[in-house]
Amino acid sequence: MLKITNLNVYYGGIHALTDVNIEVNEGEIVTLIGANGAGKTSTLRAISGLVPIAGGTIEFEGKELNKVPAHKIPYLGISHVPEGRRIFANMSVAENLQLGAYCRKDKSNFEQDYNQVFEKFPRLKERMRQRAGTLSGGEQQMLAMGRALMARPKILLMDEPSMGLAPIIVEEIFSIIQDINKSGTTILLVEQNANMALSIANRAYVIETGRITLEGKASDLLKDESVKKAYLGG
Repeated sequence: MLKITNLNVYYGGIHALTDVNIEVNEGEIVTLIGANGAGKTSTLRAISGLVPIAGGTIEFEGKELNKVPAHKIPYLGISHVPEGRRIFANMSVAENLQLGAYCRKDKSNFEQDYNQVFEKFPRLKERMRQRAGTLSGGEQQMLAMGRALMARPKILLMDEPSMGLAPIIVEEIFSIIQDINKSGTTILLVEQNANMALSIANRAYVIETGRITLEGKASDLLKDESVKKAYLGG
C-alpha cells in the first residue's frame, strides 16, 4: 500500500534521513520507533509532502508521491495526525471535525461520519460547541484523531499520539488506535512509547540517526535484547 524506497531528506546541511526503506501493507499497524531526533517525524512529513525529498521514492497504492503537492495528499486517502496535535484552538470541536472533511466530495454522509467519530470518542460529542483550545490534552488528541478520520482515510499517519498524556489516557488512546485499525484503516504509527507501540503493531522499524537499523515482527522486536536495552528500559 505504502512503499518508501531509499528516502533521503536534508534540512540545510543536515542529512536527516539516509536511504530509508519502509513498507506498510493494507490493514496493518506498522510502527516506527526511535529516540528523539532520530528521523521519525521527518519520515511522516516526507510522506505528507511537508518536507522536500532529496532522493528516493514514496509510493502510495502505486502512485508516486514525490511530485504531489502537500495540499493534494489528503485527496489520495492519506491523513496525518501531527506531533503536538495542531488542532484549531479558537474553533469549536464541531468546526475542527468539519475541516477534517474538507477534501470529501460526499458531503451528504457527514452525519454518519460524525456518529462514527463520536462512537470512538464520546467525550467529543459532549463538547461539540466547546472551543478546542479549552479541551484537556487527551481530549485534544482525540479531536486530532477524529478530525483525521473525517477524511475517511485509507491510511492514518500518527505522530507521537501519547506525548504528554497521563498513562491511563495513553491506554485509552492506544485502544482506540486498535479499533480504528479493526474498522479497516491502515496505520503508520510513530511513537516514543516503544512498549505500547510494539504491543499493538503487526510490524516495526527502528530508526537511529536517520537510518533504519532494525525491522521485523513487532512481537519479535519486543523480545529483542538491543531494543529492550535502548527503548524498553530493559
